[in-house]
Amino acid sequence: MSKSDLLPAIGFGTAPMAGFREPVSEEDAAAAVEAALGVGYRYFDTAPLYGYGLAERRLGRALRGCDADVKVSTKVGRLIDEAAPRPPGDLFAGDRGAATFDFSADGVRRSLEASFERMDRTYVDAAFIHDPDDHARQALTEAYPALERLRAEGAVGAIGVGMNRPRLPTRFVTETEIDVVLIAGRYTLLDREATDELFGAAVARGVHLVVGGVYNSGVLTGAAGRRTFNYEPASREILERTQRLRSVCEEFAVPLPAAAAQFVARHEAVGTVLIGAGSAPEAVANWEYLHRTLPDGLWPALEAGAGR
Repeated sequence: MSKSDLLPAIGFGTAPMAGFREPVSEEDAAAAVEAALGVGYRYFDTAPLYGYGLAERRLGRALRGCDADVKVSTKVGRLIDEAAPRPPGDLFAGDRGAATFDFSADGVRRSLEASFERMDRTYVDAAFIHDPDDHARQALTEAYPALERLRAEGAVGAIGVGMNRPRLPTRFVTETEIDVVLIAGRYTLLDREATDELFGAAVARGVHLVVGGVYNSGVLTGAAGRRTFNYEPASREILERTQRLRSVCEEFAVPLPAAAAQFVARHEAVGTVLIGAGSAPEAVANWEYLHRTLPDGLWPALEAGAGR
């Protein structure tokens, strides 16, 4: 298998089931994973940051005893104190849990060992260096070599970086031998920043691209209560562009989130589309959006109406 074909084409993101923006019960989280497995998801991505360990614990419990061939990825670069008071204004529900950035070699190893304990695993199919925006040098010189060693030890399959902005991932692609990049929210119907350099570099180097944030954190779901763009309140310009996209979709009788998800999947550089869910209906809907047959005429109409 080449580096550009490391993971399934569709992945399930676990941040929502750890209470991202709103509480999610244990029962609903377990049901989301069960439903995901039922419709065909075979790749689950998580991170210590998601719910400060909660996503990993819930995913581990939900996959316990699963006999399907499932791939799991997690992230390194933050050490979690699950009992610490939650920082004010945090995006995850709950009052306990805090994270500290640590991209040192020791920190990477400790992070992965803690993830293994939470998930009751001894191996992950991929490990991403998570959000090293302000720690580029240490991530490149300490965290990346640490992941190489962990891969050599058999604890990790693929290694890479997971971020929300494409500049540093592009450096990783060109300066290291990473296998995979996870980029969120920067290749969507509303934002094409990742195509400037990252996509071309990844294709040239045979690096697998996982693209998440296909709904830009909410606005492209079309739901009235999700008017956020990349975790911030959507601007008037973004809301107007979204409305134009929605109007085009309505002309073709296509749900906006189906167009948003398949827009990402259509790009030849994209290896995996990663979409999060906090409930069983949401997990099933996302899967169906990606498998719905859409008319060919939709895409040029969306390009014409996007107002980029």
